[in-house]
Amino acid sequence: MENTATEKKKQQQESCYHCGEPCDRDVLHFDKKNFCCSGCKTVYSVLSENDLCDYYALADSPGQSQKSQSSRNNRFDYLSDREVIDKLIDYQDKEETHITFFVPMIHCASCIWLLENLYRLHPGIISSRVDFVKKKVQVKYRQERIELRALVALMARIGYEPRINLSDLGAERKPKADRRLIYKLAVAGFCFGNMMFFSLPEYFSEARLLGKGFTNLFRYLNVLLSLPVFFFAATDYYRSAWMALKNRTVNMDVPIAMGIVTLFVYSLFEIFLLGQEGYLDSLGGLLFFLLLGKWYQQKTFDTLSFDRDYTAYFPVAVTRMKKDQEEVVPLTRVRVGDIIRVRNEELVPADSVLLNEEAAIDYSFVTGEEVPVGIRKGTVIYAGGRQKGPAIELLVQKSPSQGYLTDLWNHAAFSKEQQKDSLASLANRISGKFTLTVLVIAFGALLYWSMYDLSMGIRAFTAVLIITCPCALAMSTPFTLGNIMRIFGRNGFYLKNSQVIEKIAAVDTLVFDKTGTLTSPALARIRYEGEKLSEETLGVLKAMVSYSVHPLSNRVNRWLGPVIPARLEQVQEIPGKGLIARYKSQRIVLGAASFLETQPKTIKNFRGNKVYLVVEGVHLGTFLIDSGIRKGMGKMLGDLKTRFALHLLSGDQDHERQFFEKEWGREMHMHFRQSPADKLARIQRLQQEGRQVLMVGDGLNDAGALRVSQVGIAVTDDISHFSPASDAILDGKRLGYLPKFLGFARSGRKVIKASFALSFTYNAVGIFFAVQGLVSPVLCAILMPLSSISVVVFTTMATNLLAYTRGLNHKSAATWK
Repeated sequence: MENTATEKKKQQQESCYHCGEPCDRDVLHFDKKNFCCSGCKTVYSVLSENDLCDYYALADSPGQSQKSQSSRNNRFDYLSDREVIDKLIDYQDKEETHITFFVPMIHCASCIWLLENLYRLHPGIISSRVDFVKKKVQVKYRQERIELRALVALMARIGYEPRINLSDLGAERKPKADRRLIYKLAVAGFCFGNMMFFSLPEYFSEARLLGKGFTNLFRYLNVLLSLPVFFFAATDYYRSAWMALKNRTVNMDVPIAMGIVTLFVYSLFEIFLLGQEGYLDSLGGLLFFLLLGKWYQQKTFDTLSFDRDYTAYFPVAVTRMKKDQEEVVPLTRVRVGDIIRVRNEELVPADSVLLNEEAAIDYSFVTGEEVPVGIRKGTVIYAGGRQKGPAIELLVQKSPSQGYLTDLWNHAAFSKEQQKDSLASLANRISGKFTLTVLVIAFGALLYWSMYDLSMGIRAFTAVLIITCPCALAMSTPFTLGNIMRIFGRNGFYLKNSQVIEKIAAVDTLVFDKTGTLTSPALARIRYEGEKLSEETLGVLKAMVSYSVHPLSNRVNRWLGPVIPARLEQVQEIPGKGLIARYKSQRIVLGAASFLETQPKTIKNFRGNKVYLVVEGVHLGTFLIDSGIRKGMGKMLGDLKTRFALHLLSGDQDHERQFFEKEWGREMHMHFRQSPADKLARIQRLQQEGRQVLMVGDGLNDAGALRVSQVGIAVTDDISHFSPASDAILDGKRLGYLPKFLGFARSGRKVIKASFALSFTYNAVGIFFAVQGLVSPVLCAILMPLSSISVVVFTTMATNLLAYTRGLNHKSAATWK
């Protein structure tokens, strides 16, 4: 009987190697390891067969329990249906498919590691990328080698089954709250309240009236209440500290875990060996307030989800057709069944069916491949594709997703060098050294006080470990940058991510494009000189300029007015040069003088842009377009030239050089007759000279220059033209605010450094009192989350105040319509 009881107790203590849950009587043994169910055993065997057992080195029992997983083999059969697949996927071509899954089981670093190594489980999986905040996994796979049904089944086998609900595909999926943290907080709160109740007699002289028996009973009850606090509520701190130590690093949870263990062990020593009251009530309060602070931080980060913020502020609009008339509307107002028009170089905003006979779509924004794909009428075109050719009309098939487009925009990762120089990385490096310093001070206080009073030494040791937490230091950077992003967004300046702010603060050279950037087509006056144009020729011109989104094409398009476009046989745009079309076997050219085969008639005493019209080698006429300089450009450049080196790159002739030098000063280095390749090469030369370059362009003929610059800002007056090559998009009406934006970005770094100083000051004062044993561990646990709150309040108030002083306090400065 005794052996049976011992064996039963041993089995109850055994935990599953995969998920960590206690094993019942039906414990399974495999590969010298214990598993609670066949599901966990299966997951382990799959990972072991594919040499992925490093997953278990990232955390103790990192997996999810498989007890509740269905064993039916056919439950994913519905994923073989073509209509269902079309509703789920983001993109598909002849070779690969892209899909985004919502996986609520994602909860730690080991989950991310395993899900981003799916390609090692099946050769048909190309890659996978995890968004931890949104609990999303974006998977690319080869549909000929693995079906969607098999992919989902594979993810389910390893414990990360996607949540697929066809009824709410268009709804935004938000990660649910971490219930485990709430459970632990509830347990700690319950135990802490009762432990304080049982400890009340210790604080009053009347306690002796209860007798020694009752006093000991209350102490033993506190011991029982401390067990769930120590072995359940504090497990996250143990796990995090163990992972850090195993990887030979020290994080902020190491001193907290040490303080918890020290307080618990010493309290047991006092109660059972010395007959004293111990500090278990302090331990309960410590965990309760620590978890309360952790919950506050989690809720605050959810509220200030910067990814959601810039998505909400980022303007994406489309051209919708209504009774054969165009109207530009926000993406959020486009519905399934709407007909939209997409021009050359514009992005397709939603999965749609092509209504034209054919189209050429560049999916480089989605796949990285820049080869246009030929599409026939009735074929689905996926969101993120870029139209190459004449304007096409599409029937929207799936609800547009602004979040999907911004996810694509933000996909490019920063290099290790950029991350190394970031303030976030600086905060992490400081936090590591800070934690080691705290440990030295804590052990020094323990050693000193132990020579006089061991109890005081334990009190000082735990107080130092708890009160000096670098949480505030780690929070200052993301909260400051996130608040700056929101302020920028309200002023019509939309950033790819918060790290762009740090890059903006480091630039020393500004490079401007001219047409469409410093000048605006809406402000330019236009007139035509030459032979009178027939209705047929006007229709041909209308069709040609409707093909292009270049500022000069837009200006000619407005001048033409409601002309019915002709049906062209062929049309092509040469970036930086002009348009070539074929109509009734005739070759029509519209563009710059350098683009023409014949020398056009010169027009003297005009310093603006000249767009020539040539039909079959005969020059018919010229469109004379004033530069249309944006209002306030002189003042803006005057403010910038005192702090930055300025360069102007233009594809036009240099006949406007003297005018621009008079308007903007000789401090600006002007370069004319610049092709897109010339612009790119010039920026690379500046970078080789050690310059930190910020390029401001319209995103059309200077996409390469925007991409290669440290920071690329696309200026646009028409938000239907989305520029994925840029790091930021600026409303053309707000270009004059550029000096304020650059100054505010630099001020943001000062706010972060000030918050560093605030955090160090708090910790220095806390250490001063803690080493003397003047503060209890419970008070330290209360003060620690208060320090995080103070940083959030400080960074928010400081950035808002700086925005107000710089005139960036607009609630909604953008005027997109």
